[in-house]
Amino acid sequence: QVQLVESGGGLVQAGGSLRLSCAASGRTLSRYAMGWFRQAPGKERDFVAAINWSGGTTDYADSVKGRFTIARDNAKNTVYLQMNSLKPEDTAVYYCAVDQTLRVGVKVAPYEYDYWGQGTQVTVSS
Repeated sequence: QVQLVESGGGLVQAGGSLRLSCAASGRTLSRYAMGWFRQAPGKERDFVAAINWSGGTTDYADSVKGRFTIARDNAKNTVYLQMNSLKPEDTAVYYCAVDQTLRVGVKVAPYEYDYWGQGTQVTVSS
């Protein structure tokens, strides 16, 4: 059983930065792609960023390209999301997830991911 725990969320002013972490336990995730998603109140869960098993392939939602960076440390079984130039529209609960299908690339659809963390709140004030 894989357990994912997100941390690093909080309240920040527009233009500020936050770094989210997602620590995994129960299984080594070095062979699997990881993703970050977010869900604002009353909205669907949306793709934010994903990284493949090696870190050599990443993908981002258009809304965060150039501002967010996903990275992973397989030795620590942890994936990160560095968020810069935050905007009020980035306000949401952020979730990390693992895609346990062995593949070279990454997927963006939530249904492709098998395990999810409990989420961490990010609030950006204007």
